[in-house]
Amino acid sequence: MNRKDLDPTSSPYAALGVQLRRSREARGLTQTGLGSEMRYSGAYISSVERGVRPPSRKFVELADKLLATGGTLALMLDQLDHSILIEGFPEYAEKEAEALHIRLFEIGVISGLLQTAEYAAAYESAPVQRGTATQQQADERIRFLLARQALLERPSPPLVHAVIDEWSLRRPIGGPAVMAAQLRHLELLTSKPNMTIQVAPIRLGEHRPFAHPVTLLTMPNRTMLGYTESHQRGFLERDPETVASWARDYDRLQVEALPLAASLELIRIVRKEFESAC
Repeated sequence: MNRKDLDPTSSPYAALGVQLRRSREARGLTQTGLGSEMRYSGAYISSVERGVRPPSRKFVELADKLLATGGTLALMLDQLDHSILIEGFPEYAEKEAEALHIRLFEIGVISGLLQTAEYAAAYESAPVQRGTATQQQADERIRFLLARQALLERPSPPLVHAVIDEWSLRRPIGGPAVMAAQLRHLELLTSKPNMTIQVAPIRLGEHRPFAHPVTLLTMPNRTMLGYTESHQRGFLERDPETVASWARDYDRLQVEALPLAASLELIRIVRKEFESAC
């Protein structure tokens, strides 16, 4: 097996991955061997070590115990969870990486999985300018976002259905050039066979069923999870009745949003408006 060098700066979770590898090798275990003891696959261990998958709390606590790290991995996860991501989001990100079908709806901002790096950087620059985040935290959030987006490039990527609020297309984050590139990126995404993008027009008004961002995840066992956020934290919803209610509202949103061709045409129109302002 080829042993790949790890870059501890490649993503927010990469340093934790490097520490996991060091602890594993110090115990004389392969990725498959550690996975067998922990009841995880060797591929899961590899993805955590490479920093492309955020580990769960359960995983790091078990790894700390089996590898006798003295709680080092859990401490590193605590520092990450409290420094760059809102409470509740790391748990969601773990489930997102496993999902077979992802349905997205955001208000006023392009969904993270669909963002360009430039758009994400512009969006994350605002908290730095307000003094509510450091540049290091902003950079770590961007690296984490780009690591999450890698799931779209897997050999068998999840199906993604995104309904985009029209205001998200028109809100000038980063200025005309950044927005033009972001909307061009959306146009390219619509050509992918696993990607469906619709626009919820402003004229829906009070008939838009959601007042908050909502994500629905269909997991490999066909159960469905929901996720939403307040300003301060995220909420992973597991209650079947609640998630079913969100799914019914999402179905209604899909029906009331613009059809695929009309959605793409509106994205192009708004993109050209930004290009003319460059």
